[in-house]
Amino acid sequence: MKKIFILVLTFCLIFCGESFAVKKEKQITATSWLVADGNGKIIKSVNHDEIHSIASITKLMTAMVVLDAKQNLDEKIGKFTRRQHLQLALIKSNNRSAEILCENYPGGMPRCVEAMNRKLKSLKMENSIVYEPTGLDKRNVSTAREITYLTKAASEYSNIVYASRRTEIKIQSKKKWFSFRNTNPMVGHYQNIVVSKTGFINESGGCITLLLDTSEGERLIVVLGSKNTHTRIPEAEFIYEIYKD
Repeated sequence: MKKIFILVLTFCLIFCGESFAVKKEKQITATSWLVADGNGKIIKSVNHDEIHSIASITKLMTAMVVLDAKQNLDEKIGKFTRRQHLQLALIKSNNRSAEILCENYPGGMPRCVEAMNRKLKSLKMENSIVYEPTGLDKRNVSTAREITYLTKAASEYSNIVYASRRTEIKIQSKKKWFSFRNTNPMVGHYQNIVVSKTGFINESGGCITLLLDTSEGERLIVVLGSKNTHTRIPEAEFIYEIYKD
């Protein structure tokens, strides 16, 4: 009798778990999302080749071309150093810092944006294009699949990985200290995050891209077109927890 009870209970747990997963997946507001392994092989996705505005995910590309230029990261530009502007752009998603980085790129803003688009092409991101470094322009677009290329490439930059793993940044200006929280609250709760970047404008909806190092290997999570900034994180967490294996 006990064995029968255990079998019935196990069946119910499995059945209920599957029903819960299906129900939750139907509640995902993101119009495009995916989970892929470290080689880019898609495990589960919805509309992964659909072109979307990517908002501040753009800043990953901004950071990459600035680092490629090998400028002095400790040079002060404005109130902060180039290194601090990189951290502000990636952690706080500060738009002005992203602009300052590009304005102080060799050749200025036009050359910076040109470099960003050349980088996109070199990463085989054929459906992607950017017009400025912040993501405020809705014409900055890509696809969930191609953002995995960007995110994986970003993991090769130690400064981006460092910023992606910080829950906050503290910067001193004159005699005052300022603290800026990471726009991704998953950072800190998930110790295995390698790269992380959020985004939001009205045209893009809530966006997030993640690279995580799991016991099953690397996992890439991309969420585009989520309802708002409050839905993108729970949806990314759900997709990761359900489909990471």
